[in-house]
Amino acid sequence: MLRSSMPPRTLVLASTSQHRRMLMARLAAPFVAVDSGLDEAPFKTLGLPPAELVCKLAEAKARAVRQSYPQALIIGSDQCAEIDGQILGKPGSVEANVEQLAMLAGRAHRLLTGLCVLDASSGNCQIHLDVHVLHMRPLTREQIQRYVDRDRPLDCAGGYRIETSGMALFERVEGQDTTAVIGLPMMQLVTTLLKMGFDPIV
Repeated sequence: MLRSSMPPRTLVLASTSQHRRMLMARLAAPFVAVDSGLDEAPFKTLGLPPAELVCKLAEAKARAVRQSYPQALIIGSDQCAEIDGQILGKPGSVEANVEQLAMLAGRAHRLLTGLCVLDASSGNCQIHLDVHVLHMRPLTREQIQRYVDRDRPLDCAGGYRIETSGMALFERVEGQDTTAVIGLPMMQLVTTLLKMGFDPIV
């Protein structure tokens, strides 16, 4: 959709993630999904704590598209997994994916999701951090390899897709909004949109 044809207060999702788009589609409000084009590498060299990093990246993604959509409410989100103070991002390769899951197997880790809703017209934003604790089952390397070969979660924070067959890897999940585990905390998003004067409820 061209910017010139967008009505005021359109929602823009600063992400091309399939799973975030699917979550956004649950709302009654139309939205546009765009690639933020943000280079995340410089942020990851700052040595920020995981919670601060995901919130800063979520805001940076939203602000990266502000100029193109000056009347929109722009949604940015970022995720990382964390265990023993170590940030686990997207594994990127089968080998790294297997090693990452082997590290998590039989243990609990945190999945942090940063959410930013930016009012492009004013520059004001609301930022929220969602934290879930995920308890992974003890797994053999054979089980891990089978899972990675089947689900190919190479581009997922933590190296798993809990919304598909990756759910079998976990004994339990602690947290308030499981949509955050998939990539976007929808209940908090609706709350934030309402506070900002946008009603996404049917």
